[in-house]
Amino acid sequence: MTDRTSSPAYRGVVLAMLLLVYTFNFLDRQILGILAGPIKAELRLTDTQLGALGGIAFALLYSTLAIPLALLADRTSRTWVITVSLAIWSGFTALCGLAGNFMQMFLFRIGVGVGEAGGVAPSYAVISDYFPQHQRARALSIYSLGIPLGSAGGVLLGGYIAQTVEWRVAFIAVGIMGIIIAPIFRLVVREPARPVQAGTPVPVSAVFGILAAKRSFWFLALGAACSSMCGYGVAFWLPSLLMRSFGLDLLGAGQFLGGLLLLGGVAGVLLGGFLGDAMGNRDKAWFAWVPAISYVIGMPLFVVGVLSSSVGFAFALFLIPQALVYVWLGPVLTAVQHLVPPHMRASASATFLLINNLVGLGLGSWSVGALSDALAPTYGHEALRYAIVAALGFYLLAGLFMALAGKALRRDWVTA
Repeated sequence: MTDRTSSPAYRGVVLAMLLLVYTFNFLDRQILGILAGPIKAELRLTDTQLGALGGIAFALLYSTLAIPLALLADRTSRTWVITVSLAIWSGFTALCGLAGNFMQMFLFRIGVGVGEAGGVAPSYAVISDYFPQHQRARALSIYSLGIPLGSAGGVLLGGYIAQTVEWRVAFIAVGIMGIIIAPIFRLVVREPARPVQAGTPVPVSAVFGILAAKRSFWFLALGAACSSMCGYGVAFWLPSLLMRSFGLDLLGAGQFLGGLLLLGGVAGVLLGGFLGDAMGNRDKAWFAWVPAISYVIGMPLFVVGVLSSSVGFAFALFLIPQALVYVWLGPVLTAVQHLVPPHMRASASATFLLINNLVGLGLGSWSVGALSDALAPTYGHEALRYAIVAALGFYLLAGLFMALAGKALRRDWVTA
């Protein structure tokens, strides 16, 4: 690696560019949640169909294509894979603004998922190549700020554009911005130097074999999947809950969620990275135990907030658990990077994301929507509130899996 690319300043630039791309990843992914109301009305959709657009349509190929694209990134250029992926998912986001019915929107959302499949796992690997081991949890947590920042941008920008112009313009504007950023990213971010074996093709079976033999991988993946069931389900449906049960309009719901994500979400991601490096570097088990404790503390506060009748009280209650359920990102993503040798990192991350996203992203928003429809005859417009409460139970299951992963990490860790 040249002096320039190994300098702390350039590493900071690389991390900033990856964060920008990841922010658009979640902006494009989550904008559908704030626009669910007007889309449902114009396209005449049910909650189950909306949940499918937010989950299954996106996760179907996003999860499965992540592995072959990560293998391609491990064997060729990770930065090129990220660049092309950004251009593709942004293009399909813009096309969502042209959808005239459920099937067209479903297909365009599949396209968004296809593009985003090549963005995250290679980015994890690039960060691990650029940053030394003792800084990786913090670096990955800074990268993971793209989740709350992108989600907040989606609800704030999407809500504002939809209320002042229309929901279709929101999709088109966000998609075009991503297309513009793609070539800038490729010009700025250089491919990091990797070990000599990085150019040697790695069979998928080799990566799977290493991971499958490690109990820590399964506990981490299942814990993250349960967490994502809640995370994606609540993130998608909370705007609708705020409008149906708390009486907010589109812009008000966007401001509520934007503030929640920017305050609670950002604090939680940064806290997780700090605790991961501070505690995990002394005992690897803490890379899993820190998230486990966070889930158990945060879940009851979420429930009380959802069941409350005051907007201000709900916001105050949501802030702490919103931070706590983001704590897992830095520690767990760091741990997954250290279950395999360096030249398999993108593929290992993609395998982890396959489980996480097929379960969490694929089923989270859909299951909450389906449960809301099922409860509607009994609870009417409050059905969504109780569907969300039921889904929050998966945070406790996530905490259990993370607690079990701790001891296994001590023996499964690969130092590199």
